[in-house]
Amino acid sequence: MNLKNIFTTALGCFAVLAACGNDNDSDVTPTPDQPTEEAKDVTIYVTNTSRTYDLKKSGLAFGTGSNMSPSTVTLDPTTRYQEMDGFGAAITGSTSYNLMQMTQENRTKFLTETFSDKEGYGFSYVRIAIGCSDFSFSEFTCCDEKGLEHFALPMEDTKYVIPILKEILAINPTVKVIAAPWTCPKWMKVKSLEERVPFDSWTSGHLNPEYYRTYGEYFVKWIQAFEKEGIKIHAVTPQNEPLNHGNSASLFMGWEEARDFIKTGLGPAFKEAGVATKIYVFDHNYNYDNLADQKSYPTKIYDDAEASQYIAGAAYHNYGGNRSELLNIHKLYPNKELLFTETSIGTWNSGRDLEARLLNDMEEIALGTANNWCRGAIVWNLMLDSDLGPVSPSDGSCKTCYGAVDIDNTNYSKIVRNSHYYLIGHMSSVVKPGAVRIGTTGYTANGVTYSAFENTDGTYAFVLANNNADAKRITVSDGTHYFSYEVPAKAVVSYRWKK
Repeated sequence: MNLKNIFTTALGCFAVLAACGNDNDSDVTPTPDQPTEEAKDVTIYVTNTSRTYDLKKSGLAFGTGSNMSPSTVTLDPTTRYQEMDGFGAAITGSTSYNLMQMTQENRTKFLTETFSDKEGYGFSYVRIAIGCSDFSFSEFTCCDEKGLEHFALPMEDTKYVIPILKEILAINPTVKVIAAPWTCPKWMKVKSLEERVPFDSWTSGHLNPEYYRTYGEYFVKWIQAFEKEGIKIHAVTPQNEPLNHGNSASLFMGWEEARDFIKTGLGPAFKEAGVATKIYVFDHNYNYDNLADQKSYPTKIYDDAEASQYIAGAAYHNYGGNRSELLNIHKLYPNKELLFTETSIGTWNSGRDLEARLLNDMEEIALGTANNWCRGAIVWNLMLDSDLGPVSPSDGSCKTCYGAVDIDNTNYSKIVRNSHYYLIGHMSSVVKPGAVRIGTTGYTANGVTYSAFENTDGTYAFVLANNNADAKRITVSDGTHYFSYEVPAKAVVSYRWKK
């Protein structure tokens, strides 16, 4: 799940490449059709794999006269798909710790650049853990002693996660928070549902059905504790990776268990307490970890009307299977939402190599999930250090993961942006919460992926990825205005303009 100092890049210097399909800085002298600082009609961000463009922000002028370009993509706002909630990254214990080691000045600068809708890229969603994750210093829950009377937020939350969330929300109060537990308290666990023998282990086990309602109340207490800190919890999932037995902290929760927990524990507890937090089910891989009896996990729960009434939709990760599963689930239950909640880069997939990852991640995650009905996309750790941590020392934790950014832990000031920062930055900089994905007609080409959106403020957004070895001159038209731009090879461009 070519080092560059992010703090030497001015906030006004951004870069994005835009693409959607039916999916060492050097100065570049602009040609007349290239963006300039003076052109104000269209805001664009550009990034290419060589970092010649590194989230560079500039302006582009509308075209004049008739548009005769054969490579024109025309927006169709009458064709409307899903509303967008946002794009972001996980604020784990490790991420929060690393951020807290920075000077206040540098931390504020980084968080402003990342989350501000006016001065930065406008990241708009974060994911946090309920209790520990595999990017915590140890294993814990909020109630390790038996009985909810012992419930209390752990030190990791009070010292690191909550202070960071408060700083983020001060910069962008509209940021949404989604949360998931990696495990229930151990005293709620049994080894199997048949024998219900207590299971004193952080790893694996099942939630004892006798504690379904108690565990639902645990969620309520956690949500209320965060709300007392001024942090509203937009959504939760009942269990992170419910089919994963091997995480450092984990709990197996098959679809039948999730169904019964939601309809007898979590849902009624929320209803009784007046909690409006959304519930998304599953939060795991497209291929259901190849467990035949768990295939189509969310829809099996939706089939139960009693459980379904409490559920907003389903969340997915991409560590196995294909994103086409999103479309399969949408076709079966088009009234239920979809959200993409986790993906990682690391040593196994050349995670620090922008040439290897940027276009693949744009096509697979940012644009790929949006074009398959997801309301948002969230990547894993926002920030890890230069030693890939800190990370839980326990077996099952990821010791080969990179962050969306990496920070040098010898000084906690030098930052390197990896592909996941760029893909979220390219989406969030132009696609704002509440936007609706809209249709397009016209130009398509191999290696060109794009998606179009209509924001609530009367602007359009268009994000395009050019995964070709040559530049592509592409024209975008909204029926009233048009503009052309030569998208560099191996690049992503994001555009935003008023209708």
